[in-house]
Amino acid sequence: MVVRKAKRNRHQRGRTTGGWGFSKRHRGKGSRGGHGHSGTGKRGAHNESYYYSKGIEPLGKVGMQFKARTYKMPVKTISLEMVDKHAEAWGKKTQDIIEIDLTSKGFTKVLSNGTVNHKLKVICYQFSESAKKKIEEAGGQAVQPKA
Repeated sequence: MVVRKAKRNRHQRGRTTGGWGFSKRHRGKGSRGGHGHSGTGKRGAHNESYYYSKGIEPLGKVGMQFKARTYKMPVKTISLEMVDKHAEAWGKKTQDIIEIDLTSKGFTKVLSNGTVNHKLKVICYQFSESAKKKIEEAGGQAVQPKA
């Protein structure tokens, strides 16, 4: 009498890997990681012996590679209209001129939107050309602090 024995893979139906190890294996050509020298970068140490036997130096990066960090100051702008509106509240009045330090308020640039009705001495890191012109036409000063 013939004994009918079920195939081993019948036990694997419904399981994630179907008996082929970790989940990315046994998918065809895609499981090999690419063509030629691909996968031989900084962490491709398992391929080094093959390339050494052929007299080829290992491919990929050498040493630590990093991009230099540069700090860019965030630009927080304010219009001349708002500066003029809050001039008396934010500034100190000395003789006939109001001195406003916008750097202490967190602003980095003054833009020229609006008109100037007071004589102002405005301290800020940057000014647009037209804002500087409007402040000086009103009899004030646009001052940039030394960094």
